[in-house]
Amino acid sequence: MRFAFVDNRLIPESLLKENPILHRISDIFSISPQPLNETFTYSSELQSFLSGRSLLLDEIPTSIEVVHEHYLNGYVSYQKGVEERLCNRCGNNSPHLFASFSCSRCHKTCTYCRNCIMMGRVSECTPLLKWHGPEPVPESPPTFQWLGSLSVAQKEASNRMVSAVNTSKDLLVWAVCGAGKTEVLFEGIHKALQQNKRVCIAAPRTDVILELSPRLKKVFPDTTIITLYGGSEERNTYGQLVLSTTHQLYRFKDAFDVMIIDEVDAFPYSYDDSLQWAVEKARKPDSSIIYLTATPDRKTQKQCAKGNRTFIQIPARFHRHPIPLPRFVWCGLWKKSLKKNRIPHPLKKWTISKLEQSKQSLIFFPTVELMEKALPLFQEMNPLIESVHAEDPQRKEKVMRMRNNEIPILLTTTILERGVTISNIDVAVLGSEEKIFTESALVQIAGRVGRSADFPKGDIVYFHYGRTGEMIKALLHIDGMNKEARKRGLIDGK
Repeated sequence: MRFAFVDNRLIPESLLKENPILHRISDIFSISPQPLNETFTYSSELQSFLSGRSLLLDEIPTSIEVVHEHYLNGYVSYQKGVEERLCNRCGNNSPHLFASFSCSRCHKTCTYCRNCIMMGRVSECTPLLKWHGPEPVPESPPTFQWLGSLSVAQKEASNRMVSAVNTSKDLLVWAVCGAGKTEVLFEGIHKALQQNKRVCIAAPRTDVILELSPRLKKVFPDTTIITLYGGSEERNTYGQLVLSTTHQLYRFKDAFDVMIIDEVDAFPYSYDDSLQWAVEKARKPDSSIIYLTATPDRKTQKQCAKGNRTFIQIPARFHRHPIPLPRFVWCGLWKKSLKKNRIPHPLKKWTISKLEQSKQSLIFFPTVELMEKALPLFQEMNPLIESVHAEDPQRKEKVMRMRNNEIPILLTTTILERGVTISNIDVAVLGSEEKIFTESALVQIAGRVGRSADFPKGDIVYFHYGRTGEMIKALLHIDGMNKEARKRGLIDGK
């Protein structure tokens, strides 16, 4: 489809030929849509695809003629993708993240956003489309199929979430790893769906979303649930309940009545202002946002301590056992050992013991290069040992094989520090003094151990060449949560 600019306005050429009156449109990029013509028969396909989204023309499956007809009748609006060095899709306003090119469409030097280029180029002459008609209505009332029970702490948090949903308020749920945060969400989501509210659960990492998806589909079998991540095949489907990586929220605008951000402290969300902007853009003006975290940053912890943040704390796991405390084990010049094609002796001894016990384990490495260097050394002990990292094309398959007990030990980067639950594992960290292993990362890694009620205990070891402040803070963080849980009577025994 070819376009023409008339007085700096984007017009489909076919429409110009068929309808000369388009020449007199005051501004096709008008921020406010045309008045809604309620007698117009709108496309349910376009409604389903575009509702709550902000998309490029190239992303719309409907013809431009149909889109523009909906614009003329007030059901679709156009907005400039980039204006005055602001990207209206990702919120980028950093000068170094914009670039210019000689545009064949507007015949000018056109500025585009480099920050979200992976989702298709947005420039000054690129319109973003938004739906202004009625939202799709669920075909049937939501059913709720969960027969589990909540602990006292979980139930209190669940009630607070229901209240936040009903009153469109914000809430922070600060819960230890393995507290059962997902189960805490169920009742609040159900209440929202009963009120025809649209819900989004977003997380920074794909692994978290992929693990949540089958669980939510079992609990809400009659609700349209879609799962969005890079390469997802459900991008063209409308969902009443949307599970999404935070990057995919760039494509949404004024979409959700309830926004749930899981692992709010995780990279890249915690470091990327544009992702936080995308969350605010994706929620409706009158909506609630629920933040979930096991490891809030120091600023958030201080806000909670001073009463400046509305929050609920779950300091104990649902099975009422304490979180296993990490052990610190010195392993010398471990990088030098790997260079000489040797596994540091303390780690090798630990690994052999796990293999002899048939105890599945995760071993965390600070870099992909060091991990890949070590892999053949570990495979000499057992050829079934594997490694995984963020760019591994077999990442999903390896995690599934680990869950199915087909891999005895999996070497990994911090990509598996959260969002993946394996019922009975031990965990080691090699080089826990490295900068990548922050307090948050070390607490999350320790949280992989003892999550199951059938296997509430386990071994977590930080192998190091020198203790760091982050290691000490991680230990104190876990111990502090256990003490708080005991004080509140949420842990059985001593």
